[in-house]
Amino acid sequence: MGGLRVKLMVVAAAVVVVLGVAAAPTLAASQRPVCPGPAATGNANCNALVVTDRKGTPQVTPGPAGYGPAQFRGAYGLPSSAPAGQTIAIVDAYDDPNIASDLNTYSSQFGLPLCNSANPCFKKVNQSGASSPLPKANSGWALEIALDVEIAHATCPNCKILLVEASSNSLSNLAAGVKTAAKLGATEISNSYGGSEFSSELSETYAAPYNQPGVAVTVSSGDNGYGSFGFPAALSSVITVGGTTLTLGAGNTYGGETAWSGAGSGCSLYATAPSWQSFLTACGGKRGTADVAADADPNTGAAVYDSVRYQGRSGWFRVGGTSLSSPLVAGIYALAGGLPAGTSGASGLYGHLGDGTVLHDVTSGSNGSCSTLMCTGGAGYDGPTGVGTPLGIGAF
Repeated sequence: MGGLRVKLMVVAAAVVVVLGVAAAPTLAASQRPVCPGPAATGNANCNALVVTDRKGTPQVTPGPAGYGPAQFRGAYGLPSSAPAGQTIAIVDAYDDPNIASDLNTYSSQFGLPLCNSANPCFKKVNQSGASSPLPKANSGWALEIALDVEIAHATCPNCKILLVEASSNSLSNLAAGVKTAAKLGATEISNSYGGSEFSSELSETYAAPYNQPGVAVTVSSGDNGYGSFGFPAALSSVITVGGTTLTLGAGNTYGGETAWSGAGSGCSLYATAPSWQSFLTACGGKRGTADVAADADPNTGAAVYDSVRYQGRSGWFRVGGTSLSSPLVAGIYALAGGLPAGTSGASGLYGHLGDGTVLHDVTSGSNGSCSTLMCTGGAGYDGPTGVGTPLGIGAF
């Protein structure tokens, strides 16, 4: 009987892999940073975490074993398409040479539109906006790119996707990539990376590219818990996206969320609080993060296809971190038609604070130890999850 039970469990697991429908795991999975840090001063690391085996080797499965488009759209109550004219830009460092074909492998698996000559929904450029020369390849950032591009497409299948590859992971090159994305007409720009805060972060060189009125610029809050969010997440011109552990109900419905233990949050060292955070006394007049949140826990992470060999492996990975939540939220802004002209940052979100008809209020979970709301999920605003998580597109 015991042998039969084991066989049935193996068969059930195989069905989950083939269908790409993963319920929240019951046991915590091992994980590792895709871009190990800390980053050198003036540089950024990607904010992705990949699920590993017990030896620390990234797990690869024959089919998707994490959440896919149906899970994210079902849990967050999202429509299947956006108004015409939405372009989600993904800004990352280095090159993923296989991303166009990998995106179509992902799309074929989940029944999403293919990006090809008949449907030119994907474009890749360097940080200057040219199709060549592209940066050198980097396997860690390639996995990050695969996560970002595939999740953006999963969230908004009819959006165009513009991948801007910075020459390196320097904050100045990444900022140049953001400027290029806006110049090329992006309506949303997702940034799944960050470095430490620094005294000149508010200068024209570093901060100005992220201030794009009418463009939803999302930034991941980081994966190291309370007090570790860094730059550019500290800027008030961006929408800083924290992380949760998302569980599903029957039929890919919303089952609940808690603040993810790794979600970055805290108070900026240099950026002052914008007017829409005037209530946030916990930060003493400084900018607080995050603003909003979505799934980031690798245990409830996304299925990602990457054929660039990472740590000697390629195929279907399960990836989380706030690198997942940033493109997911960027896609939701696209589904909502983007930011109104002339507006920037997360100001619109705070107008819905406490509105349970358009936001899930995440009231449990913690990402560290502190004496304020900046490290613990609670009613209304809290650091790890901001104003909450998407419940449809009404808050966006």
